[in-house]
Amino acid sequence: MDTGFLQRLGLEAKNDGTWTGIKSIPSSEYLASESPVDGKLIGEVSKTSMDEYHQVIAQAQEAFKEWRLVPAPKRGEIVRQYGNELRKHKEDLGKLVSYEMGKSLQEGYGEVQEMIDICDFAVGLSRQLYGLTMHSERASHRMYEQWHPLGVVGIISAFNFPVAVWSWNAMIAMVCGNVCIWKPSDKTPLSAVACQKIFHNVLNDNNVPEGVSCIINGDHTTGALLTHDTRVPLISATGSTRMGKQVASIVGARLGKTILELGGNNAIIVSKDSDLKLVLTGSVFGAVGTCGQRCTSTRRLIIHDSVYDTVKEQLASAYGQLKIGNPLDESNHVGPLIDKQSVDNYLAALGKIEEEGGKFLVEGGVIEGEGYESGCYVKPCIAEVENSFEIVQHETFAPILYLIKYATLDEAVSIQNDVPQGLSSAIMTTNLREAELFLSCAGSDCGIANVNIGTSGAEIGGAFGGEKETGGGRESGSDSWKAYMRRQTNTINYSTELPLAQGIKFDF
Repeated sequence: MDTGFLQRLGLEAKNDGTWTGIKSIPSSEYLASESPVDGKLIGEVSKTSMDEYHQVIAQAQEAFKEWRLVPAPKRGEIVRQYGNELRKHKEDLGKLVSYEMGKSLQEGYGEVQEMIDICDFAVGLSRQLYGLTMHSERASHRMYEQWHPLGVVGIISAFNFPVAVWSWNAMIAMVCGNVCIWKPSDKTPLSAVACQKIFHNVLNDNNVPEGVSCIINGDHTTGALLTHDTRVPLISATGSTRMGKQVASIVGARLGKTILELGGNNAIIVSKDSDLKLVLTGSVFGAVGTCGQRCTSTRRLIIHDSVYDTVKEQLASAYGQLKIGNPLDESNHVGPLIDKQSVDNYLAALGKIEEEGGKFLVEGGVIEGEGYESGCYVKPCIAEVENSFEIVQHETFAPILYLIKYATLDEAVSIQNDVPQGLSSAIMTTNLREAELFLSCAGSDCGIANVNIGTSGAEIGGAFGGEKETGGGRESGSDSWKAYMRRQTNTINYSTELPLAQGIKFDF
């Protein structure tokens, strides 16, 4: 991996408190970024100190005073320029994402493309921040509502999408008039710093305060600075359900707002009337893409008993053809897990499956030998289980696919919904009645419900997020922009009288 891209971006420049660069600036603590691909150190990023944090907050607050007054379409113009810069750097940034996180090169490129797409979406949105007009019960009065920016928006992102999820939030929040402070994952800090540097180049070229987009680096204690800070009215956090509960509790206690996009335990229902070719493609990609480290990864395959054995055989054959190795090699299908702690969690899950009575159709395990020196490569595996197993009720961020039988569609929907999480779901069927029932209020209880596509691969045009322990937040498209703004109802009296509501009168 050529890390010259980082230097070409000028990341060894002076740290001004709004972004941090590769280790070349005096600092008391550093955050190391080691690639799970080969275990090598890519670079070190200086951690944000308490003093630097308060400087960042102050800079963001000052920038907000100016940014909120910029007309929304002109804010969109800044975002448009950023999208164009991302197009120029797509290959280099995509490789960095792949190398630092471990996802396949095509997925790395795809993540940067998602950033470009959300920039395009946000540019259009900047001319569509619509309010409503309402009829007043009082004569010569007009009522309407408008939307104003909240102020400083805190964005806490996870390692599995080290750049795209930030952009889903930041591009929308910024065209709405907010300024953003980004706390990226401490497992993928360099990809975040690269994105920030590119964005700051755009801000500088347009004489826009750099405080419009800031970054803080560190572990969970750095993120806690944001969640506790009353100067940050909205926290958008992506990560585990455990983390989300902590964020919700802390931010809720200060009556702040949250957008939570947390864990998923996603299932595909395979009908007896399904197209098995679609089943195979959707299931395999959903289960092993990003080495099972997507919040939308397919965890459970709920299969009609009449096609269960056929699907089993096809899956086992497909898994036997998977190529596991360096994700920068485009001939490989599966890269590594993010770190050895994730490997430990994967192995613990395998042990729990066996302990609870599950049967492995495709065995798992850690891969060793030449090319796998990082110790983060594992075998995607398939296990036959019951939905009631404790391990099945939890999300394991690894390529483990559970097979479960069903007899009726009502039973399948019940199995799918009978987990604490509610992010993504799908049914594979050519039966119109089954498809419509699945999408009805009596069907999937997830925030995303698909027919004849898998659970993974959401488009930026739709609102992204889920229910129950997934957190209830929505990011990206549709009208998700409203979460980044405050609603204001306005009444204008253009008469010479002041009629009071409900006919109340004062005799003066």
